[in-house]
Amino acid sequence: MNVPFYIAKRYAFSKSKTKAINTITKISTIGILVSSMALFVVLSVFSGLKTFNLSFTNEIDPDMVIEPIHGKSISVTENEIQKLNNLKEILAYSFVVEERVVFNYGEKQLVANIKGIDSLYNKVTNIDKHILYGDWLLPNTNQVVLGQIISNNLSVGTYTDEHFLEVLAMKPGEGAFDSPEDAYNKFTLYPSGIYSLQNSDIDGKYIYADIHLAQELLEWNKNQFSKIEFKVANEFSENQTKKALVGIFGDKYQIKNRSELNDSLHKMLQTESIAIYLIFTLVIIVTLFSLAGGLIMMILEKKENLKTLNDIGISIRNLKRIFLFQGMILSTFGAILGLLLGLGIVFLQYKFQFITISEQVPYPVEINFSNAIIVFLTIFILAFFASLLASTRINKKYLYT
Repeated sequence: MNVPFYIAKRYAFSKSKTKAINTITKISTIGILVSSMALFVVLSVFSGLKTFNLSFTNEIDPDMVIEPIHGKSISVTENEIQKLNNLKEILAYSFVVEERVVFNYGEKQLVANIKGIDSLYNKVTNIDKHILYGDWLLPNTNQVVLGQIISNNLSVGTYTDEHFLEVLAMKPGEGAFDSPEDAYNKFTLYPSGIYSLQNSDIDGKYIYADIHLAQELLEWNKNQFSKIEFKVANEFSENQTKKALVGIFGDKYQIKNRSELNDSLHKMLQTESIAIYLIFTLVIIVTLFSLAGGLIMMILEKKENLKTLNDIGISIRNLKRIFLFQGMILSTFGAILGLLLGLGIVFLQYKFQFITISEQVPYPVEINFSNAIIVFLTIFILAFFASLLASTRINKKYLYT
């Protein structure tokens, strides 16, 4: 039988003669319980927010993309297109022309991104499934699909004939122009649809148009594009696909996966999550001071008992282990109960959506097993050091003076 663990278990779940010790022990256990519950709930909320935020970009972001390393465009040869068509790693790909331009509607003006797309674009992304009003644009036309915020800012609807929606792009090249109008290429557009992803950044960024219109607007060649977007086959990994694309294009372009396309967003979410974790870890450390204090008071109260145990052959090392185990038992008990309560709160929010960001959007949470592991290990490790610190009070000099 493990004597130190047996005695520690008795001390942990039996009342002390001193009320102050009992009170401190209860407070520290409840503090650990509440801290673990709060940390698990917060981590679950941030996991939900991360998934929630990325869900918007995932609707319009491809699995992989090829972009220029320098400049604004890439040029693709017929031979490279033929090789792309034969790639088994790629389910679909789409050529894209994207540039920041000016849009006019009546007296209103707005700067946004025109995104010229080909007929295969909707096989790469799901943006066409988020049409709020109207229809998706037809190929080889001047039809466009606007984000809902752009539509609101310009006060333009679908198939409107009150004013003409115009797009203006600066002409490439150098030299002076006779008039300001000569400095721009201008086309008339016909809004056929309005999309919404319930995200202000995305709904206010893009106006989708036919790729040929965008190339003509920018005076680009027919084989000149801003990027190529890819839908990767499920049976192939990103590394396999990237290697296949490098085999076609070499290192003259950069190849990014979905995470790399939103690198700043991933870093921001990760930084916020780490910051919140560190703040709550500090709260747990403060809570564990009361646990260490309770153990030290217990050591003071049990001095005579400890001396007797030492006299009958239990070593100082094992006497220290008694209070190390006691601290670990109390903290483990509190952590497990806290995790169960936290899991219950997260599950209720996930199931019944009591708390909402807006009337239609519930506050996102995600039940993640790794978050429970993080919480438990954090409390376990910190409690170990707090209990170890308290147990160092026991030594020969303390017992026999």
